[in-house]
Amino acid sequence: MSKKTGHNYLYYGTKTNSAEITTFLEHILIANERSESLGRRKSPICIWGKHGIGKTQLVEALAQEKNYKFAYIAPAQFEEMGDLIGMPRITEDGKTIFSAPEWVPVEEGPGILLIDDVNRADDRILRGIMQLLQNFELVSWKLPKGWHIILTANPDGGDYSVTPMDDAMLTRMMHITMQFDVKEWAKWAEENGIDERGINFVLTYPEMVNGDRTTPRTLVQFFESIVAIKDLDKNLGLVQMLADSCLDSNTVGSFMSFINNNLSKLITPEEIINAKNFKTNVLDHLQSIVSKGTLRVDILATLCTRLVNYLTINNIKPSKEQLDNIKEFIKIEFIPNDIRLSMAQDLVASSNTNLKIIMADPHIGKLLLQKM
Repeated sequence: MSKKTGHNYLYYGTKTNSAEITTFLEHILIANERSESLGRRKSPICIWGKHGIGKTQLVEALAQEKNYKFAYIAPAQFEEMGDLIGMPRITEDGKTIFSAPEWVPVEEGPGILLIDDVNRADDRILRGIMQLLQNFELVSWKLPKGWHIILTANPDGGDYSVTPMDDAMLTRMMHITMQFDVKEWAKWAEENGIDERGINFVLTYPEMVNGDRTTPRTLVQFFESIVAIKDLDKNLGLVQMLADSCLDSNTVGSFMSFINNNLSKLITPEEIINAKNFKTNVLDHLQSIVSKGTLRVDILATLCTRLVNYLTINNIKPSKEQLDNIKEFIKIEFIPNDIRLSMAQDLVASSNTNLKIIMADPHIGKLLLQKM
């Protein structure tokens, strides 16, 4: 069930991207609801992954999308067992019971209780959580009907300060591991209005996301800090200070190079589809950027991903002129065909049915078939 990676990190479950994890969670939630209706035990789910990769945000977004109630605890912040199990009180008949702490939901679900960074809690707290995972109850109180438990955890081993979970606890949960996927992140970033210069940077330098201080979370923090800086070239000193404040040195160096090479001023998807003169406004401009010496395949891949995401997320219904520009972009001779094919597949699979007509173009169809 477990796999080791670099730094002796120990993960559990399949390693996959955020979209597939969401599908996995939705399936288990449905299975849990069926189990509860039959009086059977529900399965808690633990999402493993490095810090700052977006595990917590994924669960919050799922609860919001499904209109589930949501409760959150970070047991690493619990200083004593009372924070977990509640405070004791004596009933009228002389029995000692524990009143549920304030984080325990009181209304019936459906709802999700997120136990965040569970293995950063100390061993005493973990033992208490183990009972909660087993029975969805703890000492004198229980979770209301319809509530699910999802946990997040950092990998065992390496440089993470975590409390190892033994098999007795691990086997009370179903496990999956979240990995960074640049295309899924770019889609999320487009949907959430992240600075497009930041999106271009991450798509062009996806390897930068694996730094010790550089994570998807710290990158978004940095990108939010530069939104108001319209011209990065004229504010290099400030940009570097902002980058140094939250990113590792390799990422900072790459971002400064990104600015110096004018890559922060890449043509936008809107400019591509609305170009009045495709050759002058798009083709010649793009060629001047990507054909300096070695062909910059990374930049081409970035623009293809951005264009697909823009058309899909905004459900664009292209005019005839815009449709012609999209087709001309796909036909650009110096785009490697594996990137062209991937773009075509993404357009065909898109939820935006207005884009499928693009593949009816005989030249594009022939081009793809010849070079598959």
